[in-house]
Amino acid sequence: MPVVDELDSEIIRLLQTDARQSNRELARRLGVAPSTCLERVRALTRRGVIRGYHADIAPAALNRSVQALVSVQVRPLSRAVIDTFKDSANALPEVLSVFVLAGGDDFLLHVAVQDLDHLHAFLLDRLSKRREIAGFRTSVIFQQEHDTAPSRLPSPTSAE
Repeated sequence: MPVVDELDSEIIRLLQTDARQSNRELARRLGVAPSTCLERVRALTRRGVIRGYHADIAPAALNRSVQALVSVQVRPLSRAVIDTFKDSANALPEVLSVFVLAGGDDFLLHVAVQDLDHLHAFLLDRLSKRREIAGFRTSVIFQQEHDTAPSRLPSPTSAE
């Protein structure tokens, strides 16, 4: 993926702060013409730098106030097993995110459910019955902080 320049970095920073701002407002804040801004945003999207825009919804508002991280080991460890499990886990309504890992665990699932009884049922009815799962461990999340603060992104000119 090509490196972004300073203007692209500033566009990313401003969109992470407020993705709902208009192109005209974004251009004004950047000090560039609206056509320049629009073309830069489109180019960032075409290149896959900007992958989309979304609403950040509180899970509790959807009656999914219990969240957990589930570490999963699958066997036999093969591309077919990994791809099949990844696709099936992504299709489960309780699963918010699927991470494919290296190390002791093969997957990390971020799940959200109504309550602890539903978490227990998810683990027993959805995971433990799968033949390819060699084991799993669950950690309940008490608090979550989600920060996409642009200030945490390295500058394109910094050498870290």
